[in-house]
Amino acid sequence: MFIDQAEIYVKAGDGGNGCVSFRREKFIPKGGPDGGDGGKGGSVIIRSTRSHTTLLDFAGKHHWTAQRGGDGKGKNMYGKNGDDLIIEVPAGTIIYDYDRNVILKDLDGPDQEVCVARGGRGGKGNKRFATPSNQTPRIAKPGKAGQERHLKLELKLIADIGLVGLPNAGKSTLLSRISAARPKVASYPFTTLQPHLGIVELSDYRRFIVADIPGLIEGSHKGQGLGHDFLRHIERTRIILHLLDISGSNGMEPVKSYHAIRHELSEYSPVLAQKPEIIVAAKMDLDPQKKEFQTLCQEMNKDIIPISSVTGSGLKDLSELLWKEIDKLNAEITKKDSPGLPVPPHLQDENETDINEL
Repeated sequence: MFIDQAEIYVKAGDGGNGCVSFRREKFIPKGGPDGGDGGKGGSVIIRSTRSHTTLLDFAGKHHWTAQRGGDGKGKNMYGKNGDDLIIEVPAGTIIYDYDRNVILKDLDGPDQEVCVARGGRGGKGNKRFATPSNQTPRIAKPGKAGQERHLKLELKLIADIGLVGLPNAGKSTLLSRISAARPKVASYPFTTLQPHLGIVELSDYRRFIVADIPGLIEGSHKGQGLGHDFLRHIERTRIILHLLDISGSNGMEPVKSYHAIRHELSEYSPVLAQKPEIIVAAKMDLDPQKKEFQTLCQEMNKDIIPISSVTGSGLKDLSELLWKEIDKLNAEITKKDSPGLPVPPHLQDENETDINEL
């Protein structure tokens, strides 16, 4: 089951209470106070990982509580600190504070973490309150309460390539041929009801990730069809692979279907519409004379790659082309990066909110 949204309640551990105690040993009638402090409560930490691909773990568990700190004891014994609660989520998860409707953190890569609720401090034992004028204090402080939050988790899949197109354009078939993924393939619309990820393996240990997004239709950005629920996943992809059904079996000419999908992408997000795009004419086995393909190239006036997922024609060249485009993007990112230099405050991401300020 693919779950890409969840709402949870997190509670950090309360701090342990301080202890009121006095030293009592034989032949020592006035031992003085020896109550220890309480331990710190455990914090709630959310960490991104590659081992999870959905938010399924949160479908049946909505309350997450860290361990409480131990109480202080006599003989100056401190209470044990509570263990932190580490919650693992898929890379690409955005964490919102539900009550304030602000972004706490965007875990847009693996092995990132953020503390969403800090554990309470332990209370002080009576030894802390001893003074020359009050050598036998009989007071101790209770532990501080741990933070609690209502969170909303939203997953946006991270992939190098995002497959888009009308229903029945051949996206699932293509993914099953170039990777080990096995999405459902059938001859009726909306066969794909949830996104699928596939890893494409090339020679020399090269690999990249492809995401099969459920078919889009006109009005997807307004919530029609299935596209509105899954358009967010294309935002994480680096390159859009636009599949056109050369046979027009979906009831729309390839040129019209192309402009229809481009309109939906631009209406949903102008940034999304500006991503690099590769256009592919699928189902070329149904156009053996390539008449439809030549007409499409003339009308589009764009570079279009012909493939057939059924016969395997053009799939190897397509995979190599995708890798070259990904390699170019990686090279551009490397040039722009300047490691070791701090990011000025005015250039930091304004969408993320400092958790400590909430």
